[in-house]
Amino acid sequence: MSHHLTRSLIEMLKRTVLRLAGATALIALSACATAPAPATIADTAARTPQLSTLTRLLGEAGLADTLRGTGPFTVFAPSDEAFKAVPAATMAQLAADKAMLRAVLTYHVLPGKVMAADIKNGPAKTVQGANVALSKAGTFVTVEDAVVQAADVSATNGVVHIVDRVLMPPKR
Repeated sequence: MSHHLTRSLIEMLKRTVLRLAGATALIALSACATAPAPATIADTAARTPQLSTLTRLLGEAGLADTLRGTGPFTVFAPSDEAFKAVPAATMAQLAADKAMLRAVLTYHVLPGKVMAADIKNGPAKTVQGANVALSKAGTFVTVEDAVVQAADVSATNGVVHIVDRVLMPPKR
């Protein structure tokens, strides 16, 4: 091969590599733009469609700002389907009694960040004050009789685990 042809080939390869690098950078930047920005537990719940009932109740109970705080917290977040299974009379009672609503919601919150892999079988003290029974077998996690449907939804101030039941604290 002639020296001129080799130099042309090298220049062409350099341009191709630079174009590929530029395209790769553009793709990476566009992926960053579409990925949701890190958010607090309250804001993560607010942008999760199946947690709209929980988001509304957190606002009504005055707990949304707490769950935007530093934490860290672990929230076992009942899905909208879980709230639909709660008797209408109970939901009406919670709507009328903010202290009771706060007690029910804080019964779903643990102080500290507990990822699904770190869950230990046994009791865990909730922010409400009572214990919940945690259980893990492989990747299957339960809290009381609620099953974790989506684990480890990360937030800037903790973690959310979406559960299929609303937990009721023990009567005092």
